[in-house]
Amino acid sequence: MKKIFAALVCLCVISVNAQTVDQVIQKYTDKMGGLANFAKVKTAKLSGELHIQGQDASLLVQIINGKSVPTDVEVMGNQIVSAYSNGKGWKINPFAGAENATEVTGTELADLKSQVLVGNMLMNYKAFGHKVELKGQEDHNGVKTYKVTLTNKDDGETTTFFINASDYSLVASQSEKEMMGQKAMIETTYSDPKVVNGLVFYMTRVQKADGAEISSITFDKIEAKGPYVGLEAHF
Repeated sequence: MKKIFAALVCLCVISVNAQTVDQVIQKYTDKMGGLANFAKVKTAKLSGELHIQGQDASLLVQIINGKSVPTDVEVMGNQIVSAYSNGKGWKINPFAGAENATEVTGTELADLKSQVLVGNMLMNYKAFGHKVELKGQEDHNGVKTYKVTLTNKDDGETTTFFINASDYSLVASQSEKEMMGQKAMIETTYSDPKVVNGLVFYMTRVQKADGAEISSITFDKIEAKGPYVGLEAHF
């Protein structure tokens, strides 16, 4: 009888603790404000400061939810622009020899496409045909997390999301990218959450390549839902 009781207790513990990948994603999405509420947002505007390679730059991201996103960076008197709209992407970067609009393709295009959502591609992965998998739990930066991988349908690239196992907030994301001809593990950590119109946005994001910090973003203002004059000029 004792063995049977112990087995039943063990089974109950397993049932309580075991979660599917969809359950983890759902709880994370609910924590952020809910997929339905993100879908109601037509436009969003995020402004702040980008710190990269010892330089401070102003940053402006404007999103037409699910359709288009231009990102403007102003540094040392120069304008760096990247944009995606309805299947096509382009960039202007005088520091990289692209002083005129240059079309982007492949993984770079897929990266731009992933930025058109006011939420992120994990929340609504089914609608975009991405594949997800729960890789168990892992201590990440001192936090117990669920490790969820997403394989992008467009380019096959895998992004790993680390979701806090206690409150389902997003701790970090990782993906392997090519930098200067070499592969590097790029990690973005998220902090300083702020609620805007019932939705959670992370105001601070730090990016590292193979463990070394390469950039940080601090947003000082986020607006959601309103139309933005001049947004169409990018397309």
